[in-house]
Amino acid sequence: MGRIFVVEREGSSYRCKFCNTQLALADDLASRAFHCRRGKAYLFNNAINFFLGALEDRIMLSGSHTVADIFCCTCGQIVGWKYEAAHEKSQKYKEGKYVLERGRIVDDIEFSTGFYVDSRSSISDSEDN
Repeated sequence: MGRIFVVEREGSSYRCKFCNTQLALADDLASRAFHCRRGKAYLFNNAINFFLGALEDRIMLSGSHTVADIFCCTCGQIVGWKYEAAHEKSQKYKEGKYVLERGRIVDDIEFSTGFYVDSRSSISDSEDN
C-alpha cells in the first residue's frame, strides 16, 4: 500500500468518530433520513479520506443494491458504504452516493464541544494493572 494523504477541506464537516479524520462536508449532505442495521445514517453526494471495500450485492430495506463498504483511510474503521448500483428503478437516485453511519461519525460542532478519545489503545482493560 502506498503513502496515505489526508485531504482537509474548508467548511463545516463530518469526521470519523474514532480518529477525527474529515469524511464529508455538510454542504454535501443529501439526506438525514437513512437507517442502517446499527441505527441512523446520513446520505452524502460526496465523501473524502476513505477507501472502498469489495463490491457486493446486499438486500436492504429499500431493495437490492450493489454496494462497497467505506473505511476511514486513517484508522481503517468501517464508517458506511457507497451505493454503486440500485437494482430497482425507484432507487436509482442513490447510485454513486455515500452513506455514513451516524454512530461512527461526529460533526464539527459535536467534536469541538466534546473530547476526543483514541479508541485504538494498544492494551486492553484486562491488561491494565
